[in-house]
Amino acid sequence: MPRITLVQGDITAEEVDAVVNAANSSLLGGGGVDGAIHRRGGPEILAACEDLRRSHYGKGLATGKAVATTAGRLPAGHVIHTVGPVWSKEEDRSALLASCYRESLRVADELGARSVAFPAISTGIYGWPMDDGARIAVQTVRAARTEVEEVRFVLFDERAYDAFAAAVTTPDR
Repeated sequence: MPRITLVQGDITAEEVDAVVNAANSSLLGGGGVDGAIHRRGGPEILAACEDLRRSHYGKGLATGKAVATTAGRLPAGHVIHTVGPVWSKEEDRSALLASCYRESLRVADELGARSVAFPAISTGIYGWPMDDGARIAVQTVRAARTEVEEVRFVLFDERAYDAFAAAVTTPDR
């Protein structure tokens, strides 16, 4: 089981083997974490994503899946792009959210990454409730079979940090 650490701050500044990008399915940049990673990482990330779209991901990346690119100018070794689900009152999409974390760790293992920084996937514009998103993230990482040694949740604000801190200290149910 990887060691879980929490950081309140900017994920684009993390010096880790891989940073996870909460991407949109187009892989071509967007707002929030996605936009910040593309801006700070520079045109190399967008070029790599465009190459992916031309090859294996012509229709974009499916929700819950993950794929890696260069990290461009980021201090990380790679960017792992994953598409989180939009939260819904009518449909339980928690398995898709868990898949984002699992698939990202699988890709990290393929890369030989030992340290991975995650944002709080789907908890921004996609509307996932922060407490539930934190619970799913922490439980999924704890249950994952991975060679990753450290999972660092990099949280944008105090509210997110507090939700993840509570999830880390709560025993899995």
